[in-house]
Amino acid sequence: MALFLQIVARNKLGIMMKKIWIMSIASGLMSGVAGAYLFHTLTPRHVVMQTATSQSRSEEHTGTQDVQSVSTKQLMSSSAEMVKASATATPCVVFIKTVSQQRQQYVDPFFDFWSNMDFFGRRGPVSSSGSGVVISNDGYIVTNLHVVKDADQIEVVLNNNKQAYKAKLIGTDGSTDLALIKIEAKGLQHIVFGNSDDIQIGEWVLAVGNPFNLTSTVTAGIVSAKGRNINVVNNRFPIESFIQTDAAINPGNSGGALVNTKGELVGINTAIASNTGSYNGYGFAIPSNIVQKIVKDLIEFTEVQRGYTGLDVKDIDAAMAAKLNVNDNLGVYVQYVLPSGPSDEAGVKNGDIIVKVNEKPIDSKAIFDEQISYFRPGDRIKFGIIRGGKPADIYIKLINREGNTAILKKHTVTSNTLGADFQLVPKVEAEKLGIRTGIKITNIRNGRIRNMGIPEEFIITSFNRKEYTQAEDLIKDLESARGQIIIEGINANGSRGFYSFYTY
Repeated sequence: MALFLQIVARNKLGIMMKKIWIMSIASGLMSGVAGAYLFHTLTPRHVVMQTATSQSRSEEHTGTQDVQSVSTKQLMSSSAEMVKASATATPCVVFIKTVSQQRQQYVDPFFDFWSNMDFFGRRGPVSSSGSGVVISNDGYIVTNLHVVKDADQIEVVLNNNKQAYKAKLIGTDGSTDLALIKIEAKGLQHIVFGNSDDIQIGEWVLAVGNPFNLTSTVTAGIVSAKGRNINVVNNRFPIESFIQTDAAINPGNSGGALVNTKGELVGINTAIASNTGSYNGYGFAIPSNIVQKIVKDLIEFTEVQRGYTGLDVKDIDAAMAAKLNVNDNLGVYVQYVLPSGPSDEAGVKNGDIIVKVNEKPIDSKAIFDEQISYFRPGDRIKFGIIRGGKPADIYIKLINREGNTAILKKHTVTSNTLGADFQLVPKVEAEKLGIRTGIKITNIRNGRIRNMGIPEEFIITSFNRKEYTQAEDLIKDLESARGQIIIEGINANGSRGFYSFYTY
């Protein structure tokens, strides 16, 4: 109860101090930027001037005044830009709350007092929350898939904290951990997409979130790195090319905005690197160029139109670079070519090193995956390769997951009894997984599938030793099943899964 009262008190205090919010953030940003800028710019120049010149005392004094004068103007300009960027972005970041019915295991109530759980393992409502970013004036909002995953209800509270909306899930993309939801509203202030390719390492950015419905929080930092792969996306075909920043990102900020000094969206905050679960100096965001492409596909087709090369590539480490006599900071190594796939037909071979995609330099698998993710099936792209020490260009035409170049429509079959959607595993995915056929389970909600403990994007390869090529047939058998049930399949991370239980 003491903790609950503290939370209530903080909420009231937040409302009382709302009037001085802009002054506080302006002061904090200006002082932080001022301190960093003065330390970085003024001190080194002052030392260099004194040690590298033989000016008189009066000349040194005059020179120092000139530097301070210029720096002050630059400081005021930089801090003013960041305050303006904050004011532009914060109204576009919303609080998202979800409710789902989940089967809970027993835990010690003293260590999990705040989880809304049944201590005897029964089912009960579980709440979770995160942030989202308004991207259109008619209510489209982008967030992380893990924020809304398994949700039976999604509620959105705008930045002004005055109105809550019920949200509809439009579509998801497990490969990038993105989800698109929509509320019925008009005239919303929305964010403008920036070009994440233009972001430079060392550039100032702001992380904007709306955790715990406390209105937006803003932290400042720089871009620490680009193209980071940290293996957090639990998917068979993950696309990880994160922007790394030291702007503080904490739990509850997932799905929030990473913005540049113009207030433009350059990333969706997704993860932190921490052993404790709290901020520890590293945050990661999905680049806005990936987000924009995924969102466009989901709005147009409710399905991501992903182009496939028919390749598996890997990073080149120092040992491999020495063996191949190449630069370990250049290119990715082709370790598998799908027979009769687009790359195979174009002439790509095992052992080739891909150094460019459409003239974009490639220095890691993360960057390679990111560049391919921008294209759709049927698009023609150029690989710059090195084979046997000699450069060459190869043109390939991307295919869809069914092995052709058509635009795909999402074809899923819904079962309200089972509480999930079912979809036949596409040809390309089945071949890569080494299975003849399978039925993928998505959009799990309250129902029998959740009761069975089967996770999102699980592929059922057999039910009671029987394989299925039609989702409707599997649904019919699952709904009517009684007695011993054996389900075999593949989890989202590619590992094998097995479920066995008895139903009445």
